[in-house]
Amino acid sequence: MTASEFGCTLSELRALMDLRGAEALAQVNKKFGGIEGLCAKLKTDPINGLPNEKSSLEERRRIFGRNEIPPAPSKSFLRLAWEALQDITLIILLVSALVSLGLSFYKPPEDLEAGGHDGNEREAGWIEGAAILLAVIVVVLVTALNDWSKEKQFRLQAKIETEHKFSVIRNGEALDTVVTELVVGDIARVKYGMTVFF
Repeated sequence: MTASEFGCTLSELRALMDLRGAEALAQVNKKFGGIEGLCAKLKTDPINGLPNEKSSLEERRRIFGRNEIPPAPSKSFLRLAWEALQDITLIILLVSALVSLGLSFYKPPEDLEAGGHDGNEREAGWIEGAAILLAVIVVVLVTALNDWSKEKQFRLQAKIETEHKFSVIRNGEALDTVVTELVVGDIARVKYGMTVFF
C-alpha cells in the first residue's frame, strides 16, 4: 500500500484537524464528499471499520505516522542545576562569595605605626565567603533536585496517559486499544460521558 492509493494526503488531514465544529464539517463535505466520502478515501468501512491485520495497520502507521507525540528529551541533573544557577540573586551571592574569599586571602602590608592587624581575624576571614558559597551550592542542589523530581513525575503521568484505552471498530468488532495504537481510518466508538479530544 502506498500513500497515492489513499484519496487524501497527510497534510490535508492535518489541515482538517485544525478546524472545529461546523467549519470542519463543511470542509469534510466540500473536500471529501461527506463522512462516507472520507471513509472511502481512507479505505475504511463506516460500519465494520478497518481490517484488524497487523500488516495493514503498520502500513497506515508508516504512511500517515504514529498517533503519538514524541517526548522531549529529559534534562539531566547537571542541566537543571545550571538552570537553577541562572537566578540573578544566586549570581549576585556567588560573586559576593568569590570577592569575599579573594579578599580574605589578601594580606595588606603591615603598618607599624597603626598597630598592625589581629592575626586571628585575618585567618578566619575566609569563613564568610565560604558560608555564602556553601549556601548557594545548597540552594542550587535543592532546586535542581526538586525540578528533577517534578520532571520525573511529569514523565510518569505522560506514560500513564499514553496507556489510556480507546474503543474502536475493527473487522466489525468493538475493540479497546491503547491510544498510541490508533491509526488513520479507525472508526471510534464514542460513548455517553466520554471526553473526546480533537
